[in-house]
This record gives sequence, C-alpha cells and structure tokens, in this order.
Amino acid sequence: MHIANIADMLALHGRQRPWQTAIVHGTASINYQNLDLQVSRRAAMLQVLGVKPGDIVGIALEDSIEHLLMLYAVARAGAVILPLDCRWKTFEKQRVALHFKPTLVMVEPGQAFNDVHCVETNHAWSVCVEATKIPESFPDGNRGLLMSLSSGTTGRPKGPMLTHQQLIYRFYMHWAELGLGSRERYINATPLYFGGGRAFSMSSLYAGSTVVLCPPPYTPAELVAEVARTESSVLFLVPTLLRRLLEEDAATLAPMQALKTLISSGSALTPDDRHQIRTRICPNFLEYYSSTEGGGVSTLSPEDQLRYADSVGRPALSVEVEIVDDQDQLLPRNSIGRIRYRGPAVAHGFYADPEASMEAFKDGWFYPGDLGAMNEEGYLFLKGRSKDMIIRGGVNIYPQEIEATLMAHTAVAEAAVVGWPSKEFNEEIAAFVILKTEVDAVDLIHWCKDSLARYKVPRQIFILKEFPRTSLGKVIKAELSHRLDPL
Repeated sequence: MHIANIADMLALHGRQRPWQTAIVHGTASINYQNLDLQVSRRAAMLQVLGVKPGDIVGIALEDSIEHLLMLYAVARAGAVILPLDCRWKTFEKQRVALHFKPTLVMVEPGQAFNDVHCVETNHAWSVCVEATKIPESFPDGNRGLLMSLSSGTTGRPKGPMLTHQQLIYRFYMHWAELGLGSRERYINATPLYFGGGRAFSMSSLYAGSTVVLCPPPYTPAELVAEVARTESSVLFLVPTLLRRLLEEDAATLAPMQALKTLISSGSALTPDDRHQIRTRICPNFLEYYSSTEGGGVSTLSPEDQLRYADSVGRPALSVEVEIVDDQDQLLPRNSIGRIRYRGPAVAHGFYADPEASMEAFKDGWFYPGDLGAMNEEGYLFLKGRSKDMIIRGGVNIYPQEIEATLMAHTAVAEAAVVGWPSKEFNEEIAAFVILKTEVDAVDLIHWCKDSLARYKVPRQIFILKEFPRTSLGKVIKAELSHRLDPL
C-alpha cells in the first residue's frame, strides 16, 4: 500500500506557494520553493553517506533553520529521526546513540563524539549539499519516521516509533483542536528537540504556514517583542515559561493579546494560573494534555476553563479515553483510576524494548502512567502520576490536590509534593515550595489544615529557592525525594 511521505507536502507547497515564507529565524528566512530544494538536497546527501530507508539518523542540532531542514530531510530519505538534545553532555549523547544505534548523527561544528558516525553541519557539509544531485524519486511513507525519547537520559532510554501516517494524524489534531493551520504564523519558543516544539513546527510546515524560530534563552520581554515583530498568531509555552510571563507588567504583555491561540502543555496548570493567563496574557488560551507516546489526549478551551477550572478538557479528535482499575476494568464516572487512551496517532510500542512496551501498551491502549477521573460530560480531571501517588496508612493520596491547595496561597509560587518513607504509615507527605512573598512554613501547614482532610496535610513543608528541573522545566520529584531521610 502506498502511503505518502510527509516531505511530499513540501514539494507541493514548493510548486503552489513558492514565494511564501516557510521559516523565519531572526533576520534569516527561507521560502517554500527553496525549502523543498534544500530538504531534497540534504536527503540526497544522506543517501550518499549511506543512509538507507529504515535507517536511524540522529539529530543533535541547535534550534535553527538547519535543524528543521534536517528533520524533513531524514523523512524524505525514508529514514527514522532520532532526536538528541545538543545541550546534553557527551556521555549522554553516547549513551542514547549506543542504545538506538543510528547510522549517523548530525551535529554542530566541533560537536562530534566517539562511538558513532557524526556528520558536522560545517562549511564542508554546506558545499557538499549544494553539489549533490537530487534523484528522481525518494521512498514513500510506508515506514517508521520518528522516535521521540520519553524518558530523556534518566533510566533506560525509551523511544516510541511513530510512522508517517501516525504523525500526520497528530497534525490533523493540531489543526482541529489547537488553531494551527495554513494561514497562521506559529512561533516556536521551545527547543526543537522536545516533542511539542518539534511536532508543532513540522505540522505548520506540512500545512504550508510560517514557522518563526525564537529559541531559548530569552527574557519574557524579548519573547513578547519577537511575537510582535513577526506578527505571530500561535504560540506554545510550557507552564514554567507562562509563569515567568505573568511576572511582567501589562504594558510588556500587551502584544500577546493579539495571539489567535496560546497553547500550554507539559504539566497541568492550577485554576488560578489559567485565570491569570487568560486575563493578563491572552484570552485565547488552550491547555493541551498530551504524551510523547500517544500525542494529544484532551483540550481545554477558554470557555471550558470557566466551567471546569480544574479539568484538562474533553478528548481530542479521534481519541478514545477511559478510566480503569488495576485489572484494566472500566470504572464508573467520577471514579479515580488509571488513564488509558487509543487513537490513530498513538504509537504501538517502544522501539526494541518489548518489556517496556508490555507495561505501557495493552490491547491497542496506551497507559501514560497518569491517574484521573472523567465526569458525565466527558471532561477529564488529572489526579497525578500513578508513580507519584502517596499511600499513607493504606489511603491513596494524590499530590496534585495538595500542590493546588498550596499554590492557592498568595505567597506560594510553585509547589511539589512527594511521598516520605515512614515506618508507621508506609509514607508521609512532604511538600516543597517556592515563595513569591515571605511566609512561614507553619502558616502554610495551617492553610492546608483549613482546606484539606487531616490525612492529606503535609508532615512538613520545605521552602526552596528553586526546584531541580528537566531542561524543559518539569520538576524532577525524584531528586526532591532523595533529600528526605526515612522517618
């Protein structure tokens, strides 16, 4: 069966909208005619270097036009994209490369590392690309396309294999649910290594719109200025970056009001966060619950935020969501259990890792490891990660509820709650907070006692200046747990 290669769409855009700007990065830009040409030359160059259909090609590049060109070039060559963060230490890149065994890895000049064939995107590379003859045809899309690491460099690397068709279904979801499309200017302000930034950028190019690259680091004011300068209409940010924006004054944030869509994903926001973002940054604010393995799960619109401020919305296009118990039996509405979902954009398993695949993929369903509940109208409510759930004296306690309570206090900027090993109760509750204004930990304990059942109140609250985080801004709870001595 013939399935189109996602890069075929660039060829169509190159013919039908040749002069339209495809990518902008600072003062540099490239139109669709040249985009198609440059992608084809790079795909041909990969073939010259020995890359065959189905081979894995690592991409460890900075956030640049070249990075986007190479993503589509690997696709056009019929190979599989293996994203590697160029910010990783050398041993981290080597570890992931040794696990997935790429045919070669594209790296920045001077960034080659041992144990794998590295190709530097230097002057010599550019000269060779320009001289490469483009073949009459390239492989179709009836094959794997992308492995997006779902556990970074901690634990055993896990890469769900996505096909061309599965990624296209994710693109459909972006257009139907998130406001991306051919008439938009999507500004990518997160690293292209990460799933959201990469997928939204590739989706925008597939649709024939314009991608504006605004790679970190930047100040909130610099990001707003770039949104205004480029007249961008769609922006995706993780919660950490949105909270930094909220620290700015109304005059600085004013250009954000013109966005047609502001998207948040990566971790759940509190009802107060959502209210502040809608009223102070952009009224057209969507929250997108998704995973690396399965893509989008649900979308919470501005209107839905007013009705169910603590929900993550209703299932997205073509996605079926269920709440089940530990025996995979469907639970009644409003019951807390394990979330599972399926749809045409969901991966079928992890590459070369049957053990991990059996745990997360069952009978066509993907289990993201999150706990949740669904009400009668089909709205989904997150209750935390199953591995983060605290069991105190046999009672299940969901950290997200306690974190939301703490963050409702005017002095608390962020909160993270973890289990604390205890001989008496198996686990006690420890809370870590970052403050906006000074407050005593004892006062926060009393605040929790006024809002929560007694067994949910933290044993102790620790005030920190900052949290350990991943490079995308997610709190690393395991590192917080390591600070606790057993009770």
